[in-house]
Amino acid sequence: MKMRSGQIARSILVVGLLLVTMMVTSEAGLLGKEETPGERFRKAIEKVRLSCESRKLAPGEVCGAVTNLKPADPLATEEGRFAHSIRIPNPVPEDSGYKPGMTPEQYFEHLCKTEAGEFIYKTVENVEGLLQLRPRENPTDYELEHLYAVEDPYGHSVGVRDHPEEYFVQPAIGKYQFLEIPLPERSRASEERMYLRFYRDKNARAGKDYQTAINGKFVRVPYVVGKVKVPSSQSRYGYTWRGVGRPHDRRLGIAGGELIILDLRTNEVLAVRRGFVRSGYMRNMTGVWWLTAQKCSKESLKTDVQFINQALRPVLGAEER
Repeated sequence: MKMRSGQIARSILVVGLLLVTMMVTSEAGLLGKEETPGERFRKAIEKVRLSCESRKLAPGEVCGAVTNLKPADPLATEEGRFAHSIRIPNPVPEDSGYKPGMTPEQYFEHLCKTEAGEFIYKTVENVEGLLQLRPRENPTDYELEHLYAVEDPYGHSVGVRDHPEEYFVQPAIGKYQFLEIPLPERSRASEERMYLRFYRDKNARAGKDYQTAINGKFVRVPYVVGKVKVPSSQSRYGYTWRGVGRPHDRRLGIAGGELIILDLRTNEVLAVRRGFVRSGYMRNMTGVWWLTAQKCSKESLKTDVQFINQALRPVLGAEER
């Protein structure tokens, strides 16, 4: 029986679709699942290590610095141990909701939806100053491309590291009358705890000005911040930070962190901000670059200072009145 040309065309089309389906199915089986950020990181570190071992290094040459880094130890310092000892009203649940087979994107979106957010339990008016209980150190470039070397990548991407006095005290961004920071042990002349207090004083740096933004315009204003070492803190309120670990998070390129605001007299938790970031897809050696990691939402872009100002409302100084 002869087939018409239209029937022949349809038969060829059906056969072609079947072949394409078989090829796609077969290719998917050969390729397997997509490589996770953890797998890519492990392979990259091993590649660097083998490369360094395969050649003779020049005198003084450092090869593979990133391979020598260790996972961050959150309990290595007194400040870190205190931060992780704090019990908050809304701790993360033991079950994170992770399901086998979740992609990094799916797990990240789930954590953002179910665990991230700003939680203000009490606001305080007319706060003059505060204590930064756990200063943040600047991570190196090697640490920023390491999957495990930074305890709180989220906090490092939105937190205050350099010159915190310019964000908390110096107008126009700074709203408080003073900020106190514990001096690190290596900076102390004795075993006694010392603090560095930044305070407003229009005569502290007479003649020096400072560029800031007011109403969307860059302007120069007098620099009004002085500093002094003191043996004790006078702050009633303070804040600290800590990393938040969730099951399977780092191997999927995800990291979480919390910022906690405290009443230092009563140890009452006044507010908590929790956020997550996702990396592992960058086109660098390890795939990780925490500074540009994806964040949960626009709220997650809020800086430490902006969130703290909501819970600890500064007393207005002469510059703000």
